[in-house]
Amino acid sequence: MRPKLLVVDDEKNTRDALRRALEDDFEVFVAANVESSKNLMKSEPMDVVLTDLRLGNESGLDVLKLCQNQNLPPPCVVMTAYGSVESAVEAMRQGAYDYVTKPLDLEHAQLLLQRAVRTVQVEQENVHLKAQLESSFGLDRILGKSVAIEKVLDRVRQVADSKASVLLEGESGTGKELVARALHGLSSRKGGPFVAVHCAALSPQLLESELFGHEKGSFTGATERRIGRFEQAQGGTIFLDEIGEIDAATQVKLLRVLGERTFERVGGNRLIDVDIRLIAATHRSLDRLVQDGKFREDLYFRIRVVQIQIPPLRERPEDIPILAESFRKEYSLENGKGDMSFAPASMRLMMDYRWPGNVRELRTAVEHGVVLAKGKMIEPEDLPNSVRTGIEGSQSRAESTSLRLDKIQKTLIDAAMDKTGKNISKAAQVLGISRRTLHRKLAQSPKKGKIPR
Repeated sequence: MRPKLLVVDDEKNTRDALRRALEDDFEVFVAANVESSKNLMKSEPMDVVLTDLRLGNESGLDVLKLCQNQNLPPPCVVMTAYGSVESAVEAMRQGAYDYVTKPLDLEHAQLLLQRAVRTVQVEQENVHLKAQLESSFGLDRILGKSVAIEKVLDRVRQVADSKASVLLEGESGTGKELVARALHGLSSRKGGPFVAVHCAALSPQLLESELFGHEKGSFTGATERRIGRFEQAQGGTIFLDEIGEIDAATQVKLLRVLGERTFERVGGNRLIDVDIRLIAATHRSLDRLVQDGKFREDLYFRIRVVQIQIPPLRERPEDIPILAESFRKEYSLENGKGDMSFAPASMRLMMDYRWPGNVRELRTAVEHGVVLAKGKMIEPEDLPNSVRTGIEGSQSRAESTSLRLDKIQKTLIDAAMDKTGKNISKAAQVLGISRRTLHRKLAQSPKKGKIPR
């Protein structure tokens, strides 16, 4: 289809001449003033606009502003008399794509308009490709619209294609590996491997072998050479989850890899060059571990070139319905349950719950609800007991505390009454309260018998 061109000029002869000259390559619309331009742009989204700067008593700069206010702003080329080039330059400062001088060189104007259309098309293609890229590599899987999660997404986009090491900090279950995969997928290393290592799951000896590999016979059970995760990640990204759990010896070796980009396999003596990007994650405070002497300060500075804090779910409750709906669709399809929905009471329970296990716990809770639901509605009784009793549990704890305090108070009052021979005035004095207050508390006491006076 031909791109749509709007020509704005207050001279009819000029409008008609431009229509005839350009209609082979463009679907041409014409307007004599700003108001007509506005009406046309409302009814027909334009691909490019060509406007004279002088429109009788009006200005082509107002047409430029109309263009800029469109959902998809078309490029605007301005026409000006040969002696008024300064006005055209000012228009370009305000956002015009380019300018042409009158009398027009029609061939030049035609090429300029075609180039403007192509520029917009390329920009739109880039936006589309970026969206596809983010979708392919997981950025769209980091769900939520809260300010907290938007800050994370902005930081991911900002640092993804850098070479800097990234430290992801956040509680367990907040989605640190998902963020790490998004960082890799949006980087220039996306064509390389993404290798994840969960450091807390391995003993120090196994972790060293897992990371750096080992030679045959290097320790008992090493019956053959093993290629480590750093070699497997060559040209890509290595993700070290729970990096705060690695032992001192492995920390030294890791520091060398990051500093010199070389390492040796366990039991080997040959230096191996490595080209990787490191992303680390922890749910612990590495600052505190450094202060306690449990984590090397120099390694800490190496891995935290960029820090990204992943917020816990309780700090972004507005994202709970979005996440829950996504998980519901996933597990409804997986379990052949068809279209389902949450009962309002179920959603209220999920919104009120504190989610100590974060997004991971929410995912499990929704799967639990989908599997146990008897109909098309996920009712409160279908959710895990922890979610259903989360608020009630807090109330029960408060009630239990109140009962303990009542018991302590009664014990003190009984002791004071016994000590003073049940003399209200003296007992109140011992307790440091008024006689009236003590009399009221005795009246509230479940103990039977006549209240002394």
